[in-house]
Amino acid sequence: MIGAIIGDIVGSRFEFGAPPQKEFKLFTDECSYTDDTICTIAVADAILNGKTYKESLIEWCLRYDNPMGGYGNRFWQWIHSDDPQPNDSCGNGSAMRVSQVGWLYDDYDIILEEAKKSAEVSHNHPEGIKGAQCTAEMIYWLRNVRIPKEELEDKVKKFFGYTIPPMQDILRIGSVGHFDATCQETVPMAIRCFLDASSFEETVRLAVLCDGDTDTKAAIAGSIAEAHYPIPEDIVKRAFTYLPNDMLAIIEQFYHELGERV
Repeated sequence: MIGAIIGDIVGSRFEFGAPPQKEFKLFTDECSYTDDTICTIAVADAILNGKTYKESLIEWCLRYDNPMGGYGNRFWQWIHSDDPQPNDSCGNGSAMRVSQVGWLYDDYDIILEEAKKSAEVSHNHPEGIKGAQCTAEMIYWLRNVRIPKEELEDKVKKFFGYTIPPMQDILRIGSVGHFDATCQETVPMAIRCFLDASSFEETVRLAVLCDGDTDTKAAIAGSIAEAHYPIPEDIVKRAFTYLPNDMLAIIEQFYHELGERV
């Protein structure tokens, strides 16, 4: 969970700013949490405290109605609707908020179902659901099944149909200003960043250097990397300084729950 939040905060200043440069600072005064973190907290709160995904997402997004970068137009309309209904979206928002599903459940089929439920309240397009399911299942594979990294690309292709593009193609797309906002683009890109990296920090850095939707790409990549690599304590502590107390309380509850089950 904190892996996704760190990726969001690190990538936040580049989404609408100058392109990232190599050796960029992870954290500056220009960084903040965005809708990615808010929705990640909301999904965790739903699972931990017996709320529906819809109820929790609306509650948290209305509480933090104007985050850095705002919300996507269709999701903003969903949040503020009198009767929010799924909008056939395949946006990458379903994948960036789902990581807790891969941690808090230990059964393959249940994870698929819960990832689907967390997505379809707003993102019920098949690609939106698939992006959430793939992200959650990768976390499950890495933390429970202990699948070697070199086998993941074929496994993702077999179970989810994603072809993972080479890094050079992702960097080329980013260099021409393409904004990758769909699951079918962003999730494979984020997976490639994890596959080509050798640490948590390098995973997040690669995702940001790919440009485009930097906060969401880094959030998805960071959420996957957390299941495989340790996160340096200084990076966790620095990320916590950007978060309000109610978000920190859900994060504490989340990791307490995981600790209780170890």
